[in-house]
Amino acid sequence: MNEKITPYQSDTATKKEQVADMFNNISGTYDFLNHFMSLGIDILWRKKAIKELKSIHPRLMLDVATGTGDFAFEAIKILKPERIIGVDISSGMLEVAKRKINDRNLNEVFSVKLGDSEKLPFEDNHFDAITVAYGVRNYENLEKGLADMRRVLKPHGKIVILEFSKPQVFPVKQLYNFYFKYITPFLGRVFSKDQRAYSYLPESVAAFPDGKTFTALMDKVGFKETKHRPLTFGISAIYTGIK
Repeated sequence: MNEKITPYQSDTATKKEQVADMFNNISGTYDFLNHFMSLGIDILWRKKAIKELKSIHPRLMLDVATGTGDFAFEAIKILKPERIIGVDISSGMLEVAKRKINDRNLNEVFSVKLGDSEKLPFEDNHFDAITVAYGVRNYENLEKGLADMRRVLKPHGKIVILEFSKPQVFPVKQLYNFYFKYITPFLGRVFSKDQRAYSYLPESVAAFPDGKTFTALMDKVGFKETKHRPLTFGISAIYTGIK
């Protein structure tokens, strides 16, 4: 399972600790590199994922692995919830998110807190909807993380997960693999002070149990009506489920 893939070679630090360190290291350049390396397509992917929640009109939302808050900001723009809480294990990423929240005058709507995605600091049956963008592949225990997100979701609440996947169609598969294996680490070395972070990215995507394998895991922890929607030739995918 994906927890064996770690950002750094360490005999003492857990994957969770390494992921937190990695995102702390790249927090200053994360937004720029995200949009630059995806040619801005990641913004469109986020919009499509958030629109999966329009029909339920969520009032209280949780954004897990919120990072610098981009997914939550998109949710606020499209869904206009009363409150959204972002949780992340990286204090560095959350500092960037806090600055962006202040700049947008959204403190009354959006707040963030340091937290573990596998031990969410919330009571059962609390949120109308949960979102995760490009975070689940970094979980140390994916099944445990999915189960805990289901725990804090209200009955009939909906989860939307946006994650990289592995395209299978020629020549997209070959171009994608070349870009992720060679171009992504190169750009990471040029713009980020953490050379290892952008080598870990393709490794974590390759190890992630995408597609039907992932929806089967969602089913296993109790989500209903799970669906998988590929985006842009299968480069990313939207996963949804109901509690």
